[in-house]
Amino acid sequence: MSEIPKDLRYTRSHEWIMTMPDGTLTVGITDHAQELLGDLVFIELPKVGEKLAAGKECAVVESVKAASDVYAPVSGTIAEVNANLAERPETVNKGAYRDGWLFRIKPERPEELGSLLDAAAYKSLVEAEDH
Repeated sequence: MSEIPKDLRYTRSHEWIMTMPDGTLTVGITDHAQELLGDLVFIELPKVGEKLAAGKECAVVESVKAASDVYAPVSGTIAEVNANLAERPETVNKGAYRDGWLFRIKPERPEELGSLLDAAAYKSLVEAEDH
């Protein structure tokens, strides 16, 4: 079973979200998603300052097996991207919830956070997909 930290929120499209002290949200792909993709070889990140709508494609992660879109969990503006991933996309495979974060977004509609899954709901989603 993939790691599913209890203190994070999740999307149905396998992104994880951590609320930072300054109110921005750190976003990455879940451990489950990186396991399904396999070894990542390329990551295309959004641009700092880009405005996104919740659910909009904003990044791409590519592995030797497949490419997968990453979606904005909430509406907002990209505040920061993890530039280290351009040189080392495999960082996501080694630590999806640590150094493998993808971007930080400043949310415009905090109420959208209410639609995100908690760890228990995400675990149920993963278990349902695996069967």
